[in-house]
Amino acid sequence: SISHHFMWIMLCYSVCFSLICIKANAQSCGECIQVAESCGWCSDEFLSSGESKSARCDDLQSLKDRQCPEDKIENPRGAIVIDKDTPVTNRKKDSKEKLKPEEITQIQPQKLTLTLRSGEPQTFSLKFKRAEDYPIDLYYLMDLSFSMKDDLENVKNLGTDLMAEMEKITTDFRIGFGSFVEKTVMPYISTTPARLINPCTGNQNCTSPFSYKNVLKLTDKGDEFNRLVSQQQISGNLDSPEGGFDAIMQVAVCEEQIGWRNVTRLLVFSTDAGFHFAGDGKLGGIVLPNDGKCHLENNMYTMSHYYDYPSIAHLVQKLSDHNIQTIFAVTDDFQPVYKELQNLIPKSAVGTLSSNSSNVIKLIIDAYNSLSSEVILENSRLPEGLSITYKSICKNGVEGTGENGRKCSNISIGDEVSFQISVESQKCPSHGKSEVIKIKPLGFTEEVEVVLKFICDCECSAEGELNSQRCHEGNGTFECGACKCNAGRIGRLCECSKDEVRTEDLDANCRKDNGTDICSNNGDCVCGTCECKKRENPKEVYSGTYCECDNFNCDRSNNKLCGGHGVCECRKCICDANYTGSACDCSLDHSTCLAKNGQICNGRGTCECGICKCTDAKFQGPTCELCPTCPGVCAEHKDCVQCRAFDAGEKKETCERDCSYFQLITVKDSSKLPQPTDQIFPLTHCKERDANDCWFYFTYAIRNSTKEVYVVEKLECPPGPDIIPIVAGVVAGIVLIGLALLLIWKLLMIIHDRREFAKFEKEKMNAKWDTGENPIYKSAVTTVVNPKYEGK
Repeated sequence: SISHHFMWIMLCYSVCFSLICIKANAQSCGECIQVAESCGWCSDEFLSSGESKSARCDDLQSLKDRQCPEDKIENPRGAIVIDKDTPVTNRKKDSKEKLKPEEITQIQPQKLTLTLRSGEPQTFSLKFKRAEDYPIDLYYLMDLSFSMKDDLENVKNLGTDLMAEMEKITTDFRIGFGSFVEKTVMPYISTTPARLINPCTGNQNCTSPFSYKNVLKLTDKGDEFNRLVSQQQISGNLDSPEGGFDAIMQVAVCEEQIGWRNVTRLLVFSTDAGFHFAGDGKLGGIVLPNDGKCHLENNMYTMSHYYDYPSIAHLVQKLSDHNIQTIFAVTDDFQPVYKELQNLIPKSAVGTLSSNSSNVIKLIIDAYNSLSSEVILENSRLPEGLSITYKSICKNGVEGTGENGRKCSNISIGDEVSFQISVESQKCPSHGKSEVIKIKPLGFTEEVEVVLKFICDCECSAEGELNSQRCHEGNGTFECGACKCNAGRIGRLCECSKDEVRTEDLDANCRKDNGTDICSNNGDCVCGTCECKKRENPKEVYSGTYCECDNFNCDRSNNKLCGGHGVCECRKCICDANYTGSACDCSLDHSTCLAKNGQICNGRGTCECGICKCTDAKFQGPTCELCPTCPGVCAEHKDCVQCRAFDAGEKKETCERDCSYFQLITVKDSSKLPQPTDQIFPLTHCKERDANDCWFYFTYAIRNSTKEVYVVEKLECPPGPDIIPIVAGVVAGIVLIGLALLLIWKLLMIIHDRREFAKFEKEKMNAKWDTGENPIYKSAVTTVVNPKYEGK
């Protein structure tokens, strides 16, 4: 059944955890509680002889079963304390109250303290709500290589146009502008003096090549953006991929020069070409990896010839650290390349840029809506042994687990989503008892600070007695009911030095009766004291001064230890009441031997250990009541009843000798026979027939070991047959059968005659006389015609 299945699961669960706790061989309470959350430490004096102090560490239920008082079981639990819980901001875009960015809250709570015990997860809820009218900083980073000439014309009025469009989303919007070309070394650009001044061919007037230039710091003045961008000139380079990664790195790390605020940060990267990445710098003799630091002087990147391009992973890290969301505005030809790049950079989007950048505003708005509609949580580096899992509860109650538990999509402004975050520690940190991790939504500046405190010891350890005399002359600290030995000391009471553990004098104390076996081969001799081995099954225990006893090597019955009716103590069964025998398999209760007639073993056997031993070979069964070869009670006693009651039957001649074993009582009719409802002992009713087909009725019963037979004194014989009606009936039947046969014969003859007559009449009607000529008659006249006669 389901209940039994559940009980077995819980039993296995308990045994498995008990095994984990015992096998850990914990020597102190602190070691014990770090094994698993189910392990506890008993600080009471409850160990029996031969048990090591590690036996104090066991699962909670086992400790209770071993009679450890509940108030002596050390089982500290983790906890969650919310230190800062500012509610998320609720306000409308048209609200008169204008808040500073630092006054807006989108994530709750902001700070927690988790107290962690090894193996015990702590789960807390985190709430996120997109605030309306949240400030936005947008930095437009543009490729100014020669192929982007027509794009530059359309971007010159971008400032005011984009400002007007973004006012529909936020009233606090700032925009900046930067441009990039390529590293200023061969083979990326031509280094001839003329080409360094004007890298373009023909009559094109281009500016000198550069790596990255911060043209306009983030500002809320759209016309200033238009003015400065209008002054920009196209430049040129030799190869197709551009140095955009250098520019992105500087935009990310140079917060002060760019003017980033702690608000939504958007970086629009506009190009019509691919990109160089880490390793490509070797072509120009640049081998130093990008250091990820700001190198802007007079708004120009000055170390492009010194440091290699950054790697994609390096960019991802810096963009994430600085909460920057990237929008790649690229032409259709390079869509596949930047789509792949988007998969590597969280919180990024790719938009298709028209050939002349005329759709850039719509592209930015669409990309912003896409990015802001998704929230993805990330956490800082976790300490060793710590794990974290996420479960998201998104819009319309949609839940996500695993990697999907970190994010929610299709979030509109004002929508609220939540996350269930579980933090679990597997061990205490080696360097200290506290750590700090941070959890934040990608692309947002807000974060949750989680302070982690670890339970590495029990509360009772604080009350420990240093250099206690209870630990062999002060060689240990007595804490939590056991000795925690000083360095170099071992033993249950720290009575030995590690250098003295294996000496013959100490081993002699572990041999029973001066035998050869140390601790009966069931334990280890530690400091002259036997510490018994632990078994795979935690319920099986070695004990005794020399580990000579156990509770699992007693006799078994029905594959049960002590037959299931006793306990095994030092290899001998101590039986429950009403049981005896070496395996407690002999019951002293005779109730199981009682037959239906109330007799023990039906009077045909003896009761031994609650089981009938049948003395009559014909009888068998648990109470000697089954007799497969016996004719039955009625048939068995029929002949004796017949000879004694009616002086007839097969035993008539030997009746006195064979049939005197019962008491015979006669009654007038069957209604006077005893009935089963009137008796307190089994009664059998019988109906038998004699040789003359006469019936006789009797009952058989055993009352107090006396066999009683009640018999009806008159036989019930059937009356003789009436001859006259039988003869008359037979004669009448013969006559009737004869008449029926005659009638049938007559009917058949009539039918036959009628058929013959009808046949005769039919043939008579069909008979006719032939009136034609005689077929054998021939005329005497012969006529011959002349063939030449023409009728003239």
